[in-house]
Amino acid sequence: MSSWYVYIVECVDGTLYTGVTTDLQRRLRQHNGDLVGGAKYTQVRRPVRIVWNESQQNRSAACQREAAIKKLSRSDKLALVKQYN
Repeated sequence: MSSWYVYIVECVDGTLYTGVTTDLQRRLRQHNGDLVGGAKYTQVRRPVRIVWNESQQNRSAACQREAAIKKLSRSDKLALVKQYN
């Protein structure tokens, strides 16, 4: 069984995007247009870089954590990123 990850990428314009995946490097390549499948949001905000990630046991837990992070204010998300780095 593969691990699931919740991640935050920072776009070239400084905005943040939160998502879930089982493969962080593949997902980053998708967001940056190297592979098919990136989010529409990041298509016009490339390049992006992963600034935070967290492992979760399963998809359900990852999606719940993603939803919680998406409800945070920008400053709270930046604080989360700062703690990670």
